[in-house]
Amino acid sequence: MAKKIVVASGKGGVGKSSVSAGLSCALQRAGHNVLVIDCDIGLRSLDIMLGASEEMLFNWGDVITGRCSADNALTPTAYGPTLLCAPKEFEHEYTAEAMQKLAAEYEDRFEYMIFDSPAGVGMGFKLSAAAADSAIIVATPDEVCVRNGAIAADNLAALGISQSRLIINRFDVKATVKRRLLNIDDVIDSTHLRLLGIVEQDSAVSFNMSRGKPLPPKSNAAKAFARIAARLDGKRVPLKLD
Repeated sequence: MAKKIVVASGKGGVGKSSVSAGLSCALQRAGHNVLVIDCDIGLRSLDIMLGASEEMLFNWGDVITGRCSADNALTPTAYGPTLLCAPKEFEHEYTAEAMQKLAAEYEDRFEYMIFDSPAGVGMGFKLSAAAADSAIIVATPDEVCVRNGAIAADNLAALGISQSRLIINRFDVKATVKRRLLNIDDVIDSTHLRLLGIVEQDSAVSFNMSRGKPLPPKSNAAKAFARIAARLDGKRVPLKLD
């Protein structure tokens, strides 16, 4: 039975999809069979990040509406995880119950299912959370993103997902020392969430993922995602910066 995790942020622009992609790849490299589901209807990006744009034929909306089988919607990616692409447009058949049935089609085949939520706390957010049993909140260390991350966690709790953990993304040590950004303790205190990991500001993320290339294994971001993946597996891994 798969561990089903929704990755959310509340606010856009915090690098949530790059976290979903990086973490999915790290879990796959750790030996797990991973399915990542792009839930950003109309604004999908994971097919590009995972080097799968040319492989994509169907999306999860096609499964829900009966236009293709569950197997045919699975898109192989260049870097390991299997992808379910997001539809281009919303259809009335996309309901919480339909997403739960969709997840049931795959949960015995994968060890992890990562639902990449769209920004905000609207319908797409609710659909991405419908089949999940835990959550990761992504926040950058600034007041607006932290506040919105806390709101997203509260909304997830109202939907029945009580276990949410925090990833601080794009952490910049120099800016934090100069007090231009919140420090780690400030972010934890403001969100009231247990810290799962810290991903430092790393140009390799935007440079590589926007071109559909894997992160260099020795990049700070790749090492951070590997540590986070190990913690999800229940391993004791120190929280540190590279």
